[in-house]
Amino acid sequence: MSLEKVRELFIKENLEDRIVEFNSSSATVELAAEQIGCSSSQIAKTMSFKSKDDYAILIVTKGSSKIDNRKFKDYFKMKAKMLKRDEVEEYVGHLPGGVCPFAVKENCKVYLDISLKEHEEVYPAAGSASSVVKLNLEELQKLSNYIEWIDVCI
Repeated sequence: MSLEKVRELFIKENLEDRIVEFNSSSATVELAAEQIGCSSSQIAKTMSFKSKDDYAILIVTKGSSKIDNRKFKDYFKMKAKMLKRDEVEEYVGHLPGGVCPFAVKENCKVYLDISLKEHEEVYPAAGSASSVVKLNLEELQKLSNYIEWIDVCI
């Protein structure tokens, strides 16, 4: 169902042909990079956190990056607390493994980490644990309805 919502968005933008579905899982950075044949840093990993006000914060980073807890706390004025596995669909609208910054629930706030700027094109998930989409950074910005570029990774 999440993949279908993402597909609807991409159809409206005439980018449906960018969605690639695999016969096996691409739910982790390593699996996605292997399926695509790219480096793990080209995977656009979407991490989901819970805000103090009980909404989801999505941060899209390059696949090989990790959240820097100090930078996160300095920016968001709270400790980084990832959504629990059983909360992800409720808060975001996608299941773990397919979380992406597209077609998310209205109360999600999407941020793009500057680590992504290492590449001209990146591969975020497309709403399922066996799908990806190839986008340049301008397309990622537009389709994700991001708030701003931030620096919260190591």
